[in-house]
Amino acid sequence: MIFGRARFPAAVAAFETAVRSQDADAAEKAFGQLTTTVDKAKDAELHAAGPRLAALLAELPPGPRGIVAVVIGACVERGADATACAPAVFAQAREAFAAAAVFCEAWAAAGRGELPGHEGEGLEEADFERIGFEPVMAWQSLPQFEMACVAMLNSPAVRRSTPGKGELRASVARVSELSGDPFKCLAYALAVLDDEPVVAIDRATGTGFALRASGIGDNFQLHTLLADALVGGGHLPGWAPSAEAVAMCRDRPGQTSTTGSFNLLGADGEWIWNEGCPADIPVVDGVRLVVLDPPPYERSWPAGRFFPGMTGDLVLERVLAAEESGALLAQVAQPVR
Repeated sequence: MIFGRARFPAAVAAFETAVRSQDADAAEKAFGQLTTTVDKAKDAELHAAGPRLAALLAELPPGPRGIVAVVIGACVERGADATACAPAVFAQAREAFAAAAVFCEAWAAAGRGELPGHEGEGLEEADFERIGFEPVMAWQSLPQFEMACVAMLNSPAVRRSTPGKGELRASVARVSELSGDPFKCLAYALAVLDDEPVVAIDRATGTGFALRASGIGDNFQLHTLLADALVGGGHLPGWAPSAEAVAMCRDRPGQTSTTGSFNLLGADGEWIWNEGCPADIPVVDGVRLVVLDPPPYERSWPAGRFFPGMTGDLVLERVLAAEESGALLAQVAQPVR
């Protein structure tokens, strides 16, 4: 066995040289070394490798492209500069989802029925000729690009400033529509809000609260942090989550059981499902408005972060004046259910 911790930088350098010189045999060999040694690499080695591999991504053939994107994601998770790596990963992910849409359309047009698995289950050799090598390989690479993009989107700086998020979101939505696969992790990561104003109004008392949300992956996480800010903060009666549950919804690893404090509704009277994400909450007068009603039944769930690598936060900024709350509550429909 010749591979070891010290070999990862050498594998990166060899892969870089082979790709730049278009030496396919050397690139294949270096690719094997790269994927074999990455798990044993030191943090400093991964920090240096992430941007270098990202710079190669567009030059790689479809097969290894998604795998190298995953390696870049691993580098970012261990501290490589996400803002330097994300543009290339997003660009290749957009291309993969666009080509996968072509694959889905061609598969349906051929009357092939259920789509094949991403590992190749259900594919035939003839599909590469009928549909095209690039679309077939793109379809197979989608889980890899989903994983890599989520690793990038754990970074607040990437979520706020990296271009191409809107185009990637549209490409993901198109393939989701064609395939029935929601690509939930990537769709939710692309929808994460930062420094987002949220207003919560307790219907029973008419009291309103201005809050600011960042890095919250789903509404289970939001619900837990809302209960901490409003019930745990002494502003409303009810069930407050434990300090451990709150910490796990912010930045502590793990999950722990908690019980729901409210029933969350939008201004349209529809339930805001815990399984959804904060971006689903309807906007009223420029802010996402959450109406708090008593829970109709006891609901428990494992409190924690939907994205374990993403720090979440919900800050109570102020209690609204009575006239502010009243004006917003006047626009709220009665519960639909």
